[in-house]
Amino acid sequence: MTPGTARIAHLTHAVEASAVLKLFPSRPRVLALGEPTHGEDTLLDVRNELFRHLVEQEGYRTIALESDCLAGLRVDAYVTSGIGTLDEAMTHGFSHGFGASAANRELVSWAREFNTGRDASDHLRLAGFDGPLEITGAASPRQALTALHTFLASWLDADHLLPCTAATLDHLLGPDARWTEPAAMTDPSRSFGRSSEATELHLLAADLVSLLDERTPHLITAAGREAWDRARLYGRTATGLLRYHFWTADTSPARLPRLLGIRDRMMAENLLDLAARGPVLAFAHNSHLQRERSSMRMGGERLEWWSAGALVGARLGAEYGFLATALGTIRHQGVDEPPPETVEGLLYALPADRFLIDPRALSAALGDPLPAPRVSPWFGYFGLDPAHLAETDGLVFVKDIARS
Repeated sequence: MTPGTARIAHLTHAVEASAVLKLFPSRPRVLALGEPTHGEDTLLDVRNELFRHLVEQEGYRTIALESDCLAGLRVDAYVTSGIGTLDEAMTHGFSHGFGASAANRELVSWAREFNTGRDASDHLRLAGFDGPLEITGAASPRQALTALHTFLASWLDADHLLPCTAATLDHLLGPDARWTEPAAMTDPSRSFGRSSEATELHLLAADLVSLLDERTPHLITAAGREAWDRARLYGRTATGLLRYHFWTADTSPARLPRLLGIRDRMMAENLLDLAARGPVLAFAHNSHLQRERSSMRMGGERLEWWSAGALVGARLGAEYGFLATALGTIRHQGVDEPPPETVEGLLYALPADRFLIDPRALSAALGDPLPAPRVSPWFGYFGLDPAHLAETDGLVFVKDIARS
């Protein structure tokens, strides 16, 4: 063991709920666990084990994943009520290809088993907290907007209160292909987001959401809290998607930063809504959960925006907790052992395969100046930035990632 690793060896702990929560003065309402890359089941196995500990020992009942919030309703229906099959939940309940993950399948299966025979008030809930967004573009607002309208029309006097009919919405929305045109991500002129129809839909969506808020007492009494919460999700998603499409059609330098910011604001609103019902474990990429301003390079341009974690942290203060994850190797992606002078290199030299460490204590032990960031040879892995240790509540280190 080198002198550098000897200084930090005593700071490590097992990745267990009790060790995690000792990092905080009280149980966070949103405990966020970040991952530095997508698509690796080893990291999801760590997440699953931690969530089981949080459920069994600390009373957590909700996990929120970086996946489509509307598609996630199908997963939640399966784990809470047994609606559909496991295969259907995995095929239709996840975005970004995450339904193909064996670790995600294990999580859904375990949650369904846990809930079987339990009272609904004690059920585990699985939620997506991302918008219906992919790197190639955004979904049509049809599903969210029509579901919100249907809910309001079912419980209110539609002839006197609703600003439009379902037929009007359908006419303005038109074919979904006009919204999901992939070329719009690189060519704003191909976006439908600033058409006259989209502008009118934006106004109607805002009015429907306002009506939902204005009639809250009646709607909760008549339809139930669960249905009202879901209608609010539809409203957030519809207005978020319309705003996202609006900025997809923009031609100014603000276009890409606004798109990134809108997505994370949608994620933040979904997390805050879930946290209002009880403590949540949120799982997403580190860049969506960190407290610092996020950044990435796209087309040679550095883009910056505030992440969902930064937004939630600003609202919840000490009730938001962030655990970042760093790793040693992903050999099947060309990420070999980290240089020994980096933070990852020092952690890699420790004997445990995975562990938790207090990043503030780690920063103090490393002294000044901190090591330089590790440069990843693969674009899919974002290395740890030592400058962010002071703003991170916990650091999970996984030594080697096996091929999923």
